[in-house]
Amino acid sequence: MTDGIFIGKGEAPQELALKYANRHGLIAGATGTGKTVTLQILAEGFSRAGVPVFVADVKGDLAGLAVAGEMKDFLVERAGKIGLDDYAPAAFPVVFWDLFGDQGHPIRATITEMGPLLLSRLLDLNDTQEGVLTLAFRVADEEKLALLDIKDLRALLADIADRASELTVRYGNVAKSTVGAIQRRILTLESQGAEKFFGEPALDLHDFIRTDDAGRGAVNILAADKLMQTPQLYATFLLWLLSELFEELPEIGDPDKPKLVFFFDEAHLLFDAAPNALIDKIEQVVRLIRSKGVGVYFVTQNPQDVPDSVSSQLGARIQHALRAFTPKEQKVVKTAAEMFRPNPAFKTLDVITQLGIGEALVSTLQSKGAPSVVERTLIRPPSSRLGPITPDERKDVMRYSDLGDVYDEPVDRESAFEILAARAESGRRQEDRADSRDGKTSRSNNKTRRRAPARRSNRQSVGEAAFKSAARTLSTMITRELVRGVLGGLKRGR
Repeated sequence: MTDGIFIGKGEAPQELALKYANRHGLIAGATGTGKTVTLQILAEGFSRAGVPVFVADVKGDLAGLAVAGEMKDFLVERAGKIGLDDYAPAAFPVVFWDLFGDQGHPIRATITEMGPLLLSRLLDLNDTQEGVLTLAFRVADEEKLALLDIKDLRALLADIADRASELTVRYGNVAKSTVGAIQRRILTLESQGAEKFFGEPALDLHDFIRTDDAGRGAVNILAADKLMQTPQLYATFLLWLLSELFEELPEIGDPDKPKLVFFFDEAHLLFDAAPNALIDKIEQVVRLIRSKGVGVYFVTQNPQDVPDSVSSQLGARIQHALRAFTPKEQKVVKTAAEMFRPNPAFKTLDVITQLGIGEALVSTLQSKGAPSVVERTLIRPPSSRLGPITPDERKDVMRYSDLGDVYDEPVDRESAFEILAARAESGRRQEDRADSRDGKTSRSNNKTRRRAPARRSNRQSVGEAAFKSAARTLSTMITRELVRGVLGGLKRGR
């Protein structure tokens, strides 16, 4: 193990000191100028030094790290030109990962781990919708509802919509229409295959931080060619991963070498259309994760893709060629040149547009963390394969991985979906019992009402009553007249 990673040579050899490798870095340059190869040789160097690496493989080229390279003439010539005498082919301990589980072990996270802020960005929610989603997480916490996968979140949102009136009193307005809008966004996310990402077994970050029997750091490669078709999911996942590292890893100060190095390819996707709150979070994580022993390296075409608040924290800079055909591009070149400590031997602004493939301007941190003078550098050739591997070679690597037994099969334990379903079923049973009691009472009343005509059948009918009433009236009149007649006769007789 050496104290640094050999990057290449210009007027002098250029190395990235392991002691300062956790102070982050930037690899930038136009398409086709050699950024991916530079990323590859840094990953090799960290692995040799016993430092685990995580990198997203956007084009499939980085999978070549798993297979020893071929000693092609132009590579051997490059090695001789820069004095790399021990250049030899080598394969590295690669672990393949894939959010969709097709080209590597599945990576999963729970809804709870993702949190409302990142999930809101993933769903592209507005402020009102984000507020309702945050409320949903609060309800889940208070009611001990585990949010593991998308169906848990769906069930919780449906429950919140049903209880909107109750929750509005406690937390403020909860509109069913807002809940419906979130549900539709979730449906769109599901159609992109994101449901495979949420669930268990969730990733244990310590499975990234491993070394092989020879002490080489594991090279964790995320298959991102398919993932890049949903750039918001790609960026949100990598930011979640970075945040989890920040939350879980202990403080270790400035170690002799990093505990893990994280390469963020296509870095502009992380910052595109990101709200200020998210940019602030990224800046905070990048600033503080250094003390956890984690180095973060952004890889992008335009160095201005990285906000100034983040760029100012990047120690190592490797700038490949940039094009300057338009006024906007010329401004980018000028900004990139100003990021380096000037070298009296050349004008940085001119050299950036003159660099050939496999050349770069390099500046790293020296003693006491001061940036070195920028050097025009010929990048060393990689020891592993240049380019992708075959599907069979990928399967062989995965076959010998001991992580397949841990992650390949999903687990679906009781969570919010099952708990809310059981709660709804219990409510339905209670309603059925109440309806049953009400039904018995109702049937009893009906029977009472049906027996009433039987009692009335012993009474007089309406016609009979009228006839008898008329008869009684007539009888009374006749009796009254007879009495009057008798009494009148007695009076006359006196």
